[in-house]
Amino acid sequence: MAYMQIRKTLRLSRLLPAALVVAWMVPGAPFAMAQEIPTAQRTLRLSAFSGITGSHIGLASGRNLGITAGADAGFRQILHVNPAIEVRGTHVIDKGSVAGENNVLGGLRIGRAFGRLHPYGDILAGFGQIYYNGNGYPTPDGSLIYKASHSMVLSPGGGVDIAMGNRFSLKVDLQWQRYGTPVTESGHMYTTAGTAGIVYHFNF
Repeated sequence: MAYMQIRKTLRLSRLLPAALVVAWMVPGAPFAMAQEIPTAQRTLRLSAFSGITGSHIGLASGRNLGITAGADAGFRQILHVNPAIEVRGTHVIDKGSVAGENNVLGGLRIGRAFGRLHPYGDILAGFGQIYYNGNGYPTPDGSLIYKASHSMVLSPGGGVDIAMGNRFSLKVDLQWQRYGTPVTESGHMYTTAGTAGIVYHFNF
């Protein structure tokens, strides 16, 4: 009887180190998963931006000054590039001497990071309004005068965000925009719009 008790004790003593290893590893496993899962699930990156926009509107050498604001929803990296959906709007605050343009745009943005520099290209489309100064602007044949016109806007462009930390970046952006208008021979007006601003990155 004493022999059996000693044998049982020796068997338990051999199992004790293994039990301690398992006990040490198992509590750590949920912690390790808690550390890893958020990174793996961080497939959506949100940011918002705002800046001052200067535009050459392509009609009688007109120029605008406006405010641009927007947001980006970035997705998981694909082939070393960062795809995102972007929405933005520009509101004119100084129409210059010819006409003022407002627009709301949305579309696809593709970027890549090189250290602090994050260059990108985008293709945007949306809705635009042109308000003509004074008594309006005549059609090419002079038969009508328009005070305002509305059209779809196509806006390819690009720029670079310069990281200033985890939360903020500086933005330099350039867009080439095509508006529809009845006051030109082609029926279109081509605007070059440059924006300098700041980006805020949301960290969830």
